[in-house]
Amino acid sequence: MDRRASGSLPSGFTLIELMIVMSLIVVLASIGLAIHANSQTRAKEAVLKENLFRMRDAIDQHYADKNAYPPTLDELVSQKYLRGIPVDPFTNSTSSWQTVMSEIDPANPSAPQGVFDVKSGSDGTAMDGTQYADW
Repeated sequence: MDRRASGSLPSGFTLIELMIVMSLIVVLASIGLAIHANSQTRAKEAVLKENLFRMRDAIDQHYADKNAYPPTLDELVSQKYLRGIPVDPFTNSTSSWQTVMSEIDPANPSAPQGVFDVKSGSDGTAMDGTQYADW
C-alpha cells in the first residue's frame, strides 16, 4: 500500500528544508555577533568620553583653586581632585593617557607649565571616523 495514496504524509524533514533552516540560523547568528561587537565598541567609546570629561573637569577645578595647572595627572589624585586615574578603555592602562602641557604665560614666564588637557593614548579610530587621540 502506497503512503501517498492513503493520504498520510511521510514523517521527517527533507534535506532542502534542513539546509534552509540551518542557513537562516547562520544568518541570524552572524547579525547578532555584528550587533554585539558594535555595542561593545559603543560602550567603550562612552566610557572614554566620560573619563576624559571627568579628568578635564578635575584639571579645570585645580586651575580654579590654585591658579595653576597640575604638573602631572598624579597630582590630581594626591590633591583629591580624582580618586584615581581612570583606565583608558581602549588601551586598558592608566599610564597611556597623553597630556597636553599649558603654554608659557607671557605675564609670568617663570611660572611652571602644567597639564592643560588630556587625550587618549589609543591609536584606534572611532565609529564616527575620528581618532580617539583627537577627542
